[in-house]
Amino acid sequence: MPTPVQNSILMVEDEEVMRAILRQLLEVAGYDVFTASSAENAMQIFSENDISITLTDIKMSGKDGLELLDQIKSIDAEAMVIIMTAYSSVDTAVAALRKGAYDYVTKPFVNEDLLQTIKNAVTQRRLFNENRFLRRELRGRYDFSEIVGKSDSIQRVFNLVNKVAGTNANVLIQGETGTGKELVARSIHFNSERSEAPFLAVNCGALPESLLESELFGYTRGAFTGAVSDKRGLFRSAAGGTIFLDEIGDMPAVLQVKLLRALQEHEVTPVGASHPVTFDARIIAASNKKLESEVAAGRFREDLFYRLNVVEIDVPPLRDRRDDITLLVKHFVAKSVREQGAGERTVAEKAMASLVNYDWPGNIRELENVIERAVILSADEIKTDSLPSKVSASLTPDKNAGHLTLNELEKRYVGEILTTVNDDKAQAASILGIDLSTLYRKLKKYGEV
Repeated sequence: MPTPVQNSILMVEDEEVMRAILRQLLEVAGYDVFTASSAENAMQIFSENDISITLTDIKMSGKDGLELLDQIKSIDAEAMVIIMTAYSSVDTAVAALRKGAYDYVTKPFVNEDLLQTIKNAVTQRRLFNENRFLRRELRGRYDFSEIVGKSDSIQRVFNLVNKVAGTNANVLIQGETGTGKELVARSIHFNSERSEAPFLAVNCGALPESLLESELFGYTRGAFTGAVSDKRGLFRSAAGGTIFLDEIGDMPAVLQVKLLRALQEHEVTPVGASHPVTFDARIIAASNKKLESEVAAGRFREDLFYRLNVVEIDVPPLRDRRDDITLLVKHFVAKSVREQGAGERTVAEKAMASLVNYDWPGNIRELENVIERAVILSADEIKTDSLPSKVSASLTPDKNAGHLTLNELEKRYVGEILTTVNDDKAQAASILGIDLSTLYRKLKKYGEV
């Protein structure tokens, strides 16, 4: 967990009596208080201590509160600064808000109101630190090592992710359901300069047209029945981050037009608004359909396709990367054991052979679910009886094979693996989950070495 923010306040006030009164009020409320009589003195204290909140008068001799705000923000862009001002200087306080101040209070202030404003700022600072910690955790979770595999096809994906992460280019990820398209998108985001900003995802095929438009572009209060307040929408809420438009091929035609305009102009018009607003977000889209085919069929706009498809990443189905299944099985076994608090699990040779031989129509998502189930149902070793029957049956001989012995089945399977990997015995042993010497012993038994 992140280190909790200390309730420390830097209070800047050049009037000695007011400084003493405020210090007593804040200390009684439980805060650690640093006091400064000038902006120069305040900056020295701020740079040498862990300050949660800065409370500063706006009018002081020497540098004023606005100049102090600028200096503090140049050191810590997320610093929480509260401005104190007289009623006659409210316009100046509003200017401070535009410069990044958290809030302002007017003199003479009610003690309870001041303390509530400070409490709100402390809460905001704590939430920011927790969010920053969680984003760092997510960056670790979605580093490139999460894209598991050694096959040529997945290495091509890895290389593209590595190259595109450091750019702002729009990316189109295509692949069957369950292949890990969102994992690829998150890996791009959390390894980019936008990683500290939000990653916001929406499934374009899961929401009706009107709801999807509101979700993407937001709306104004009173735009429709039930719109009791403004909604920012994903494009503005992303605020320097990434928007992931999953199943973009299912987006209604009307919204395709609006999305195209948003990408061209870098602005959106909330539902019910009369003027557009700008946004800063990277767009990553994904589709389980081949968008080229959807364009040819007239179901997807060609101009939008090219706008989205600056860089295309094709994620292969699991059946086309069988070389990676053994690695993925071990990865998901370790993950499931960790999440369930279970004991260590190994995978029996025949069970691994079944997992490698199965066609995985649900791809990686299906494999992960099968392994989670197997860990729950097994003891120390995952055997075929812990696998779904459709998976364990993947090694069953066909009708023309006659009644084969287990040795004959094993010989056939090992031969298929060797053919798949062009007789690379080290790779075959890895796929089979055995060491190289064991593979050579089996081949000698079959009379093939």
